[in-house]
Amino acid sequence: MSSLHSPLFIISVLATLSFLITVLNFITMRKVVDRESRVTESVAVLVPMRNEEFNVEALLTSLLASRGLTEVEYSVLNDGSTDQTGELVSGYRDRVRTLQGAQLPQGWLGKPYACQQLSQESKSKYLVFIDADLRVRPNAIAASISFMEKTGWDFISPYPAEHGKTFLMRIFQPLLQWSWLASVPLRLAERTGRASMVIANGQFFIVRRDAYESIGGHESVKGEVLEDLCLARNLVAAGFKGGVAEASAIAECTMYEENADLISGYTKSLWTAFGGLGGTIATMAILVLTQVLPIILIIAGVQAAFIPFLLVGTTHLLAAIRVRTAPINLLLHPLATLILIALICESYRRKSRGQLEWRGRRVI
Repeated sequence: MSSLHSPLFIISVLATLSFLITVLNFITMRKVVDRESRVTESVAVLVPMRNEEFNVEALLTSLLASRGLTEVEYSVLNDGSTDQTGELVSGYRDRVRTLQGAQLPQGWLGKPYACQQLSQESKSKYLVFIDADLRVRPNAIAASISFMEKTGWDFISPYPAEHGKTFLMRIFQPLLQWSWLASVPLRLAERTGRASMVIANGQFFIVRRDAYESIGGHESVKGEVLEDLCLARNLVAAGFKGGVAEASAIAECTMYEENADLISGYTKSLWTAFGGLGGTIATMAILVLTQVLPIILIIAGVQAAFIPFLLVGTTHLLAAIRVRTAPINLLLHPLATLILIALICESYRRKSRGQLEWRGRRVI
């Protein structure tokens, strides 16, 4: 049994550090609340869509109910959809401008190019990029921009509540927010201005036009799978201020309809999510040590392993409370972690075989 003391000590230290970071973020994390706000500057709400027929009506209905925006334009780019997306969007043509996406140039991925085209068709001061699977409350956009103005930020990534329709989605999706709530001290990241510590989510991303254009817009991330994160880091690297804010009170998202969509969605990007193969191996090792090994030790009769198991489980609980999701991973985080590791491996396998695709397009 003595041979287990050293690994258990390392596990406990890592679990304690993660717990402390989570508690710090739980207490201090920025939050956009659902309150009446008024924005007098011009605002462009920009939505790229490719085969989004199941999202068109619900999204546009929620966007067009927005309040507090005195000068706002809504634009949708139909990015070569082969379903009924274009026809459905045309039903809102009295209030929503519809653009037809141009052919994808060499070196560009689909979403960055769609966002770039949308940005070039607007002259508004604030650019609000929104994914088709997002749903916003009436105050969401105005409250987020007011938050930016109050804090002096040049961009903001209001992080929505993430929902899942299946068991796989409900156990896996919460890892999105938990992964950075338990590993990145967000307020410290703001103060240091280190681009590597920036967190962002392209589902809901707002940026001042002058800051956006100064870094070259989405052209600066034209070949990036994680274009949202890279765009935010480019902004910070250029001296602009901004970051993530918890926004579950004003926005929610159901990213996938089926498990197969979730698998395709994550495998297209997980190979590049951790800064290369070395970072990926290190991340998986830490995940196994902190999320999986404690339960194995408990089953093996090592009672002391209950401490790191409960510490890590509490990080999932606090994350769930903070972002308004079910605390399913309080006890099931070992299973969620094994699913994540399996998807990382599958992402590398598909990349090695040139099989990474999304929405009918080759990713790389």
